[in-house]
Amino acid sequence: MEGFFRLDWAAFWWFIALPCLAVGVYQLKKVLKADREALPLLGVTGGFVFILSSLKLPSVTGSCSHPTGTGLPAICFGPWITSVIAAIVLLFQALFLAHGGLSTLGANIVSMGIAGPLAGWGIYRLLRDTPINLYITVFLSVAITDLVTYVITSLQLALASIQLILPTTVPVSMAEVVTYFLVYLGIFVITQVPIAILEAIILVLVFKYIVQLRPGILIRLKIFPEEKIMTARSDA
Repeated sequence: MEGFFRLDWAAFWWFIALPCLAVGVYQLKKVLKADREALPLLGVTGGFVFILSSLKLPSVTGSCSHPTGTGLPAICFGPWITSVIAAIVLLFQALFLAHGGLSTLGANIVSMGIAGPLAGWGIYRLLRDTPINLYITVFLSVAITDLVTYVITSLQLALASIQLILPTTVPVSMAEVVTYFLVYLGIFVITQVPIAILEAIILVLVFKYIVQLRPGILIRLKIFPEEKIMTARSDA
């Protein structure tokens, strides 16, 4: 939320986010220069990130959770371009939907736009060239993207909570960080696990739609091997 971090802590997350965004902008220009037909797919993935991540769902723990949508662009364009998409979405949400904040934007980019997509992309790359079904690969990648996002968010909240409670001169023990981390993770896990599963199912359906109608762009962008895409198309 807005104002949750001290200025130095907010700057710390920006220090991590900015180099990733720079790489993402470079890769985005490279992709669009090589294939302008990637633009519609880029728009679709960006739209899904905006819509899904705007759905704030109340939790029985008194907090709220939401899907992230970043698993789809992570698969299609990689984690660095996804960080750019997430940054744009999070900026608009902070300005117009009171969802997140400007002072916490760097931290939110790190969790939702970098850490989660990087983990999901890693699963995708691990399974991409294996005999495992394309849709299972998408499901696992999207679910892991969502869950890792909230693991990192829990860590960010734990570190921020300690720094708000304790003076900067008081050393913080690892045990205190772990305790706060587990508290926040416990708050999120009740709703985030089913949300991650539901999000993964939704984006598998989206991917089926793309496979059926625009398989050529998936082949040109080398998202999956052509044989695997054609097999998934015949199975859909």
